[in-house]
Formats: sequence, structure tokens, C-alpha cells
Amino acid sequence: MSREFSVVIELDEEGYYVGSVPALPGCHTQARSLDELIDRVREAIALCLEVEAIHPSSTSP
Repeated sequence: MSREFSVVIELDEEGYYVGSVPALPGCHTQARSLDELIDRVREAIALCLEVEAIHPSSTSP
């Protein structure tokens, strides 16, 4: 099963790229390059989904 998520990418004042996934509260990461950020975002999404499967929140639709 494949799922798609929107990712908001910003450049912080220290030059790091910060990626956040609005559909998954608390799911964010940072990296020095966009290539590295994409890899880290994919990993962060997988971890957030894994945690949600283990501990479903009462606020999920």
C-alpha cells in the first residue's frame, strides 16, 4: 500500500532545511542538503506511521 504526504520545506536561519509533514503532527526532521532531507523525511514518516499503528491516538479520524 502506497500513501502520499505533503511536506513543507523551509530553510532556517542556520542554513538547515527543515521538513514537516502537516498530516502527521510531530513528524519533522532537518538536514544540510535537500537530498539528505528527502531521505530523512521518508524515514520520519515511516517511524511516525509505525508509532501510530502501535499507539493509535484518540484524535485520529
